[in-house]
Amino acid sequence: MYQELGGKLKKILKLEREPVAIKWVSREPRNIPKEEGKSRFCTKLDKAMKGEIFYSTSEEEECMGGLRYSGLKDPKEFPKNVRSGAFLVPAGVYKSIPAVQRSWQNNLAVEPGIFQALIFSPLNKADFDPDVIFLVCNSEQAMLLLHANAYDSGSHGLGADSGPICSSMASVPYLTGKVTYGFGDIGSRRNMDVKPEEVMVSIPATDLSRIVANLEEMKTKTFFRED
Repeated sequence: MYQELGGKLKKILKLEREPVAIKWVSREPRNIPKEEGKSRFCTKLDKAMKGEIFYSTSEEEECMGGLRYSGLKDPKEFPKNVRSGAFLVPAGVYKSIPAVQRSWQNNLAVEPGIFQALIFSPLNKADFDPDVIFLVCNSEQAMLLLHANAYDSGSHGLGADSGPICSSMASVPYLTGKVTYGFGDIGSRRNMDVKPEEVMVSIPATDLSRIVANLEEMKTKTFFRED
């Protein structure tokens, strides 16, 4: 089902990149290979866009944000300078620790201790029911997705600003059930093969069938018809 929907989505929007399927699991899967080595959450998304299928546990996650916001590690276990965000000040992400702390109040995280691993796969190869679908696309394609989300529901997506995408593009749509969109953050854009003009959109998987159907119907209407 999701493989077929992924094909339709890519064709309708004329996507250059493969959408990524993300799934939280309570046990390590037996039929999917484990990621080799460590990488950041955003790098895992990039690898899946390029065709890789794998699962990852806390042992394969090298970024505090990926561990914290995906729920793979309790933030209380981090060193104090990581918990405070002090390490982000000399990096230039924030000017002060209070600024970090205020910003982090808006980041949603999956509760730690529930899940053992996450599965990443190109949507067109996903042999499982995903939780979230992540896309990198241009602004017009993102606009069409947001129109399709509102087409039958009148629902508006959630806009993300400078928060890490392990929260804004993964945990937020997972926890809220809302389409999210944004530009990524400095860390993710430095660690992913993302073009300057590209943006990011994440869709709760349960909404994908509806959104694809809406896109197909919208293409028959005056404003969206390709003459």
